[in-house]
Amino acid sequence: MISNTLCKWESLVAWKYEDQACFGQISVTCLWFITNFDTWVIDNLQETFMLKSPKKSPLVLRMVVLMFAMVCGVYICSICLKQIGTRTTNEFLNVKVTQRPCPEPNIEPWEIPYVHYPKPITYSRAECACNPVRYFAILSMQRSGSGWFETLLNNHTNISSNGEIFSVKVRRSNISSIVETLDTIYNLDWLSSASKNECTAAVGLKWMLNQVMSCLGEAGAVESDTSGGSQGNNAVSLVADVRILEEMYVISEGLLQHHKEIVEYFRTRGVSAIFLFRRNLLRRMISVLANSYDRDAKLLNGTHKSHAEILARYKPIINATLLIRDLKQVEETQTKALEYFKSTRHIILYYEDVLKNSTKLADVQEFLKVPKKDVKSRQVKIHKGPLSNYVENWDDVQKALNGTQYQSFLQGDHRK
Repeated sequence: MISNTLCKWESLVAWKYEDQACFGQISVTCLWFITNFDTWVIDNLQETFMLKSPKKSPLVLRMVVLMFAMVCGVYICSICLKQIGTRTTNEFLNVKVTQRPCPEPNIEPWEIPYVHYPKPITYSRAECACNPVRYFAILSMQRSGSGWFETLLNNHTNISSNGEIFSVKVRRSNISSIVETLDTIYNLDWLSSASKNECTAAVGLKWMLNQVMSCLGEAGAVESDTSGGSQGNNAVSLVADVRILEEMYVISEGLLQHHKEIVEYFRTRGVSAIFLFRRNLLRRMISVLANSYDRDAKLLNGTHKSHAEILARYKPIINATLLIRDLKQVEETQTKALEYFKSTRHIILYYEDVLKNSTKLADVQEFLKVPKKDVKSRQVKIHKGPLSNYVENWDDVQKALNGTQYQSFLQGDHRK
């Protein structure tokens, strides 16, 4: 009876701690007590003392059995408690915090390489961690409307275009520096005025093409006014233009110089290219020369500032003899860039089309897979009228281009 009571008590202890291993151990002990222990203890005590059991001896013996069973039970329970405590500690130590994976985006299979989930090291994207990001690069040439176009993109809530990053020499010194800079931008660790919040959906930069040929040509397209005539301060010397335009080449080197490595980077990292060119290369040339004059003359009390009204009054003298050669060199640079990057995902835009057709901006937003919104820019055009108003020797330019493939450049594609 005592053994049965002891077993019930031990079973209750095992149930309390919900430990199956201890419960099985206690059950075996209980079964052994029930079947053998009472008889074994009594027989051995009788043989030891060689006494006949008195009438009340079973009670004493059972008390001895009870005490022994209690000691055994306490010992067994202590072992079980140690096992439970050890396993619980191990379970707490082995807990691993795993980040919940982002759900699969609802996109076409071909889009998968262009969808990214960057993890910045400078901050946490928090609730935007699962918002996909597209990578892009605006590939253009100076005075092709790239600055104006970039302000339109940055006017969008979810687009960050970080400007002409590679204007700093150390960032374009070699392909390793270029790749390192690109990685920082596309990992959302590049901090600039264009940086948006954590929910940026498209991030990129503006990158100028290598213009060594076109810059040298444009420098030669300007004639120096040494006569001190009516031009006055409106004329810029040939030497000054060569220096400034060669500097533009130095700034823009890198893209076409390392085009193989950069194309491979775009393909493996899923970067989309946005080509922005100008249809009227003559108008672009005049804009380049006006910008060079602005930089050299240091208008507005010596500070470099793009001021449309002042720059519009500047009329360069263009070398009509070299004009066709210069225009061809610009075309060749554009054609070469398109040939190099034809294997990448890209879109080709022209400044005049974006200016006149608002649907082109919608096409760009669709290309970047961002919500379509109306975007605006505060930048203004410098040359708003016919080109004849902005070239000093317009008659010479007309004679040089009439009857050639560039004759259409003489026509006004301006927008008032």
